[in-house]
Amino acid sequence: MPLRVRAAAPADLAVVCDFNSLLAKESEGKTLDQDLLRPGVAAVLADPHKGRYFLAEKDGHIVGQLAITFEWSDWRNGWFWWIQSVYVRPEARRIGVFRALFEHVRDAAVRDSEVIGIRLYVERDNHAAHGTYQRLGLDWTGYQVMERYPL
Repeated sequence: MPLRVRAAAPADLAVVCDFNSLLAKESEGKTLDQDLLRPGVAAVLADPHKGRYFLAEKDGHIVGQLAITFEWSDWRNGWFWWIQSVYVRPEARRIGVFRALFEHVRDAAVRDSEVIGIRLYVERDNHAAHGTYQRLGLDWTGYQVMERYPL
């Protein structure tokens, strides 16, 4: 059965939180505070202006996720969609799950005349992800991310 991509709904809260927790542990060695994560994910699932989650299903099982958030560019008069919270179950890797999620989002972005680009950030040492993203047509920018967190 082929992969199917769909928008996540409030009923998917548990799986999205689980995937985010697994992602943080695997990619950064972090344990997420569930008292922050659950209401944060619930807020996105309830309000598409905050972001959107998409889920990939294979044989009726959710095997991956991808989220987008939005940044308005006054310089370019359009929206950038930021890809975030990408997670694919280990047993479903290397079968096109991320590609299906990415292409779903890319196609939606192309159909929206206000969207001017897609961006993501990736861990500096995650070379496997770098290659995957580059094969899908994403390029390095001249920017590096800085933050002050917590405030």
